[in-house]
Amino acid sequence: MSLSDLLEKFRSYSPSVDAGVLEKAYEFSKHMHRDQQRASGEHYFTHCEAVAETLLEFKLDLPTVAAGLLHDVVEDTPVTAEDLKAEFGEEIARLVQGVTKLDALQFSSQDHFQSENWRKMILATAQDIRVILIKLADRLHNMKTLNYLEREQQQRIAHETISLYAPLAHRLGMFALKSELEDLAFHALNPDIAAELGEKLKILTKNREGALNDFKATLEKVALPTGIPFRILARAKSLHSIYGKMGRQKKPFEEIQDLLGIRLITDNISNCYALLGIVHSHFNPVVGSFTDYISLPKMNLYQSLHTTVIGEAGDLIEIQIRTEEMHRTSEYGIAAHWRYKQGQQGDDRHLEEKLNWLRQWIEWLQDLKSPREFLESFKTDLELHQVFVFTPRGDVKALPAGASCLDFAFAIHTEIGHECFGAKVNNKMVKLGTVLKSGDVCEILTRKAGKPKKDWLKLVKTARARSKIRHYLREEGEAV
Repeated sequence: MSLSDLLEKFRSYSPSVDAGVLEKAYEFSKHMHRDQQRASGEHYFTHCEAVAETLLEFKLDLPTVAAGLLHDVVEDTPVTAEDLKAEFGEEIARLVQGVTKLDALQFSSQDHFQSENWRKMILATAQDIRVILIKLADRLHNMKTLNYLEREQQQRIAHETISLYAPLAHRLGMFALKSELEDLAFHALNPDIAAELGEKLKILTKNREGALNDFKATLEKVALPTGIPFRILARAKSLHSIYGKMGRQKKPFEEIQDLLGIRLITDNISNCYALLGIVHSHFNPVVGSFTDYISLPKMNLYQSLHTTVIGEAGDLIEIQIRTEEMHRTSEYGIAAHWRYKQGQQGDDRHLEEKLNWLRQWIEWLQDLKSPREFLESFKTDLELHQVFVFTPRGDVKALPAGASCLDFAFAIHTEIGHECFGAKVNNKMVKLGTVLKSGDVCEILTRKAGKPKKDWLKLVKTARARSKIRHYLREEGEAV
């Protein structure tokens, strides 16, 4: 991408911002990396350009794009953090430092190294979410050029991507990026399987094209007269998600039903439900397939109506119905709500809600000294599968799949966790370690004399509960 292309893209969504700093960052980074090459043989600066291009697709602010161009100069060139601050100011320098790797530190094991890397990233991210957006853009381009590395290195990076970076993108609501990272990693880890599934999906897409077109035609015929504005997008599941579904359902590719789907995009929430009514009136819905993520958003604030219907040819069609704003959020996640890009100083509660989990992590993860325990807690809180559990008053708490009644107690309040001695699930007494499922109504029983026990650490899954129990035990002088 040329400098003029970069500036044109940035000005397309920030026409009133002086892009001089961006031009300076481009030339500075290009000059500092002038004698460096990537494993592919390309000039190293092509990587910096690619990272900036991804950040431009997210429509991020000038300091973030500039930091994307500069993200490797402190690590890979003679430029120091002080030099960067003098040239580009404190904000851009801080973003670059947040992304910089920990190569200067010595660790006793790969586990320790990885845990410290992620601990640093989370600390930096809690202060400024843009750090992780740059890091994700950096990882995306590295994954796209993975084939130039040694096979062993490819697999290590791909495994890290699929187990940590992709779930983190998911947790930030960045589904397009998450799917791309997963598929790139899947190709690296299982090249033969990925190639075979890719070929099968291509054939299926061609064969199903007629059925999807028939569905679209019928829907347009019945929906257009209502005056509801909408557009239709067809989509195929990612190869990684297809492979995962095959494993969970223990079925071959040919027996997986909802590989192709439809998205209906409209202008407001009322019309989402109106379109759902039209769809269900003209196509038979599959029993139990409807999920309302508009009234009950996911932890990352993803919203959509999901349903599966039986098409005219008897095949299953998965449908997602959402507003334009929900669609942008589902594609770009937290980046879609980044206030800095327009300099807005008004109501930022939506963004604050998305960032809240990161700030809580800072408190919880301080207590996890073991690198392996840190990584396990990190992965748990990025869990893709969630359960929604209700209090007796009807409040809902979202927890990672596998969470127990004890996790639920600490999710309600620290004191509830400290003082609990039992639990009821759906009005039946259960053990504190009982695993909860979506729709359960959980009542926590407490008593003032109650206090956490060391054995509780074996019953909890979330970083929050583990941290609170450890903190209490240390305060009481117990070794943990």
